[in-house]
Amino acid sequence: MAEMVQGAVEDRGVVVIEARRELTEGVVELTLARPDGSRLPDWAPGAHIDLVLADGTVRQYSLCGDRWDAHRYRIAVQREDDGRGGSRAVHALRSGDTIGFGGPRNTFRLAPAPEYLFVAGGIGITPLLPMVRQAELLDIPWRMLYLGRSRERLAYLDELSRHGDRVHVHDAGELGRADLDTWRPADAATRVYACGPSRLLDAVEAWGAPPAGHAPRVERFTALTDTTAAATRFEAVAARSGVRVTVEPHETLAGALARGGVRVVTSCGQGVCGTCETDVLAGVPDHRDTLLDDDERRAGQCMFPCVSRSRGDLLVLDL
Repeated sequence: MAEMVQGAVEDRGVVVIEARRELTEGVVELTLARPDGSRLPDWAPGAHIDLVLADGTVRQYSLCGDRWDAHRYRIAVQREDDGRGGSRAVHALRSGDTIGFGGPRNTFRLAPAPEYLFVAGGIGITPLLPMVRQAELLDIPWRMLYLGRSRERLAYLDELSRHGDRVHVHDAGELGRADLDTWRPADAATRVYACGPSRLLDAVEAWGAPPAGHAPRVERFTALTDTTAAATRFEAVAARSGVRVTVEPHETLAGALARGGVRVVTSCGQGVCGTCETDVLAGVPDHRDTLLDDDERRAGQCMFPCVSRSRGDLLVLDL
């Protein structure tokens, strides 16, 4: 998962950069551990952590190491020179430096399936590596399409090479754009997980859900749409706190609740990290996140108030 925007995060402590490795041009791998060597929180494939940078901004990065190593986390970060500065700050870290962290959290969980297809674009390989290891551990068939502008810029090719023809690398510099539709699974039972640039994920999501099957699950780096579009005024009630606020068109639901004295912990501010997930007791959410699938949106049982709003005049939340 790539860098995201500034926000607040519940502190889980500090980690030290135990090791730093240049994987490819523009991609650095960091191994993180607690300064005292104690155990880190457990995690599962698809999870990410927050890093709290020196200036207080927060970024999320997927865990791509060994989930069974209870004392180390591993992340890989691609430098984005035209980004918001988070990746450049991470690339400036050196072995021995310390940094705050939060999490892990998981909004991209690997569901049970008889077979998997993994689609990775560039640094989108990071959340998929632990999924591959999990499939291998459980002896579940899988394939991977790994796309990039050139092989030289693709991380972890050495690690993936031992899987032989299960991994297909598409070098766009040599082969041009991939015909993604040829990778659409014929078996409706195959679950698809994809992470990478928006254009790639849009194409994978366009496959939709086959009859009696599941829609592809994707993890995005940035918000899917303009989250400020068509904003209208509505009322929100924090049921446990007994607070009622008016959410104006120019403010977020999380911001309005904070104004009323109800703190909602946020991080990305774009509906991509899952930090602010909140249960809905009444009303119909206007979902503007990139996390929930169609069934979860229809159920309307939870929402992400950093970006999502209300379709009606009133929304009641379990806060």
